[in-house]
Amino acid sequence: MLVVAVGGLSTALAVARPTGDSAELGPARAGQPLQVVIPLVARVAALERFAVAVATPGSADYGRYESVAELARRFGASQSVRAWVMGYLRQAGATAAKVDATGLFAYATLSVARADRAFDVRLARFRSGRGAPFIAPAGAPVASAGAPVPAALRGVALSVIGLDTVPFRGVRPNGSGVSSTGGPLPYTGTPNGCAGALATDSYTPNQYNTANDYDPLHAAGFDGQGARVALIEVQGFEPSDIGTFAQCFGLNMPQIRTFQVGGTPSLAPGEETELDLEAVIAAAPDLSEIDTYETTDDLVALIKAFAAPLQNPARVPQVISTSIGLCDRSLIGANSQLGAFEATLAEAAAAGVSVLSASGDEGSSECTNGQGEPLDELADEFPASSPLVTAVGGTEWELNSANQITEQIVWDDGLASGGGPSELFARPRYQEGVVSGNQRGDPDVSLYADEVPGYTFYCSLTVNGCYGTSQPWTSVGGTSFSSPLLAGGFALIDQALRAAGREPLGLANPLLYRLGKSSSAASVFNDVTSGTNDVFASGGGTPLGCCTAGPGYNEATGWGSVNLDGLAKAALALQPPVAQVSLAIPGGQHPISSHQIRAVVACTAACLPAATAAVSIGAGRPFTVSAPGISLTTAGRRTIVVELSRSQLSELRSGRAAHKRLTAAISGEIIDQGVYESGGSLDDSVEARTAAKRLRIS
Repeated sequence: MLVVAVGGLSTALAVARPTGDSAELGPARAGQPLQVVIPLVARVAALERFAVAVATPGSADYGRYESVAELARRFGASQSVRAWVMGYLRQAGATAAKVDATGLFAYATLSVARADRAFDVRLARFRSGRGAPFIAPAGAPVASAGAPVPAALRGVALSVIGLDTVPFRGVRPNGSGVSSTGGPLPYTGTPNGCAGALATDSYTPNQYNTANDYDPLHAAGFDGQGARVALIEVQGFEPSDIGTFAQCFGLNMPQIRTFQVGGTPSLAPGEETELDLEAVIAAAPDLSEIDTYETTDDLVALIKAFAAPLQNPARVPQVISTSIGLCDRSLIGANSQLGAFEATLAEAAAAGVSVLSASGDEGSSECTNGQGEPLDELADEFPASSPLVTAVGGTEWELNSANQITEQIVWDDGLASGGGPSELFARPRYQEGVVSGNQRGDPDVSLYADEVPGYTFYCSLTVNGCYGTSQPWTSVGGTSFSSPLLAGGFALIDQALRAAGREPLGLANPLLYRLGKSSSAASVFNDVTSGTNDVFASGGGTPLGCCTAGPGYNEATGWGSVNLDGLAKAALALQPPVAQVSLAIPGGQHPISSHQIRAVVACTAACLPAATAAVSIGAGRPFTVSAPGISLTTAGRRTIVVELSRSQLSELRSGRAAHKRLTAAISGEIIDQGVYESGGSLDDSVEARTAAKRLRIS
């Protein structure tokens, strides 16, 4: 097994294995279109290091997020790499060819015939042992493992993904629809809502918002205003169902926009997407928007779906949640695809976007057979297993009449809270001293997930079953509800942070683990110390030996369930203030005689200020000079002195003698000190920049 260390995270990958249950049927149809994703040669390791640094309390870069555009410029493929790949694809006859907004991938559509020539492969038709036809490179196909790049793209592209159409095994929404037997804790508490909802005898928004301590944030006016949550889905939804749910509980209905990813047709409504939407709205009913990205179950579509929320600068969300689950070990060998997912997740973290994922509903045995039944072996689930994702597990609880938790255990009643050691990822630094093994452990935190009595859910669909019930009002559970419910909670915290002039949560895991190890843990988490997520142990089979709850962190429920108000208060105390930069140009300057240009740069928080001057001589091309100042440890201002070289002064004197107009366009900047001090150029280190102000040079 090959272990590749990346930016403080370690990714364990195995050599790809050819499939053994497929028969080759002959050449693929020449005109069949294929969508391909090409991971480009970029500064991905540096991006991942930066993503970890901005998420880690105590780091000099903590909370110093950057825009996707700035990250693409700093860490994405160079302009020469982008131009070469685009030229190659266009010459090959590709359509819809582009480099995405992250600067990490090229997308294109080619016919089979053109793909054969462009990527030096021979694509053939196959039929799997289960009868599903697909296309893959002829010979001994490696399903979804990525193809080597042709000679013309070596050094600019890492692989070619999409030269097969194998539906990815194991992709599923985590709400499987399988009924659980019901846990040992009875239905308790005091519900509120319309008659149809109350008849289900399941938990209503007022109950779980109180139990999870969302109420203080709501009472303070934080209901999600100004925030956006994105959901990644493999089903559609019926808007009227979401409206009925909101009306029943007196909730507002945020605007919901749907985006089909990579040419995906509009998907049929399904229970999973409706569940996710209702969970988010219950937590944050006044969100500016909820964006749903609908995709299919092949890896090209999934890679595009995870990157899709980052593509439009005006639509980058504060929080992304997904309830899609892939058996962790099914990605062993799919090196290029796993790298593509992780690069996208690093970009999101570096931009201050929180990504949450359901940890799964099959306990510590998340790989399943063709009937959806868990295999009798330890297994984790991706993307919850990624160190760049907050994995959300599940609990069972008992409430008092005021809807406060009186008892809480691991959810395990035939279905169970997903969790355990990952086979893909080594233990990240934030889990050192917490997870005893060498592998990434998840979940990180949990919320209630028991299906009986479950959460109150409205779904009128008949085509996709609504969990097999004949009544639109029913009860559901699973970590598929836990993850979007916490995503809505994160949106509330981000709103509170924004109101206080603080940076958003972003990748919350380093903060969560710092809090879990601190004296404030009891105010942030409800520790779960009883139960196991080993479905074979609880079901009378041979126990797998993982995972049992105990004090502190465990791989059944993570740190336990989240007290949202406690987390918000801790974040408000620890998140750094948002640094704003402004610029003033002192008067009375004579740059030619003084050999310098002076600028006063002010920051509203600790920063490394800098200034850049683009000096123009008549209509000629300007030359640029820059300089950093002395670091500010608190809010304040610095006078930045930009020195002019002897040759630049000579040019200015010649221009003045020729009576040309001499001007300097000066910008104030905030510099990423870590990047600059590690050898990065001043231009590459810019975090924020003011509009330019002009200075006449006489």
